[in-house]
Amino acid sequence: MEDRLFRDAMGKFATGVTVLLTENEGEVHGMTANGFMSVSLDPKLVVISIGHKAKFLEKVTQSNTYTVNILAEDQESYSRHFAGRPNEDVVFDRLAEQPVLPGAVAQVACEVVSEHVEGDHTLLIGKVLDITVSERDPLLFFSGQYRQLQAVPAKV
Repeated sequence: MEDRLFRDAMGKFATGVTVLLTENEGEVHGMTANGFMSVSLDPKLVVISIGHKAKFLEKVTQSNTYTVNILAEDQESYSRHFAGRPNEDVVFDRLAEQPVLPGAVAQVACEVVSEHVEGDHTLLIGKVLDITVSERDPLLFFSGQYRQLQAVPAKV
């Protein structure tokens, strides 16, 4: 099948938008990603999927830690910034001594416990070290566009 057909079909799965961060020698590195999911409750594990061409992969394998920042609906600028369109100076908060983005819906600090190479991506399983959650609506991504959450009215 054509790559475009595969990409279009996968784009029909609505996702949240995350920014992944890691730190090496005091320098923060990040990338926008939607390849993220929870894996296990006991122990608490999550997975991120990083393409082999992404510079972030080398940085996170060196640090052996990462954070997942689930973006709020008003944080599209962070998504664009870490997708290669820098547009602002970013100030970071800290969680478990790792960088996180202030105002995110959730911040998850992880330590890499295993790596799995699959196709053109590496899956990094992270043990969750700490987590914060705020009551904000998430930024969504669907069919190549940013979206906002809207409640569906209950049927009576």
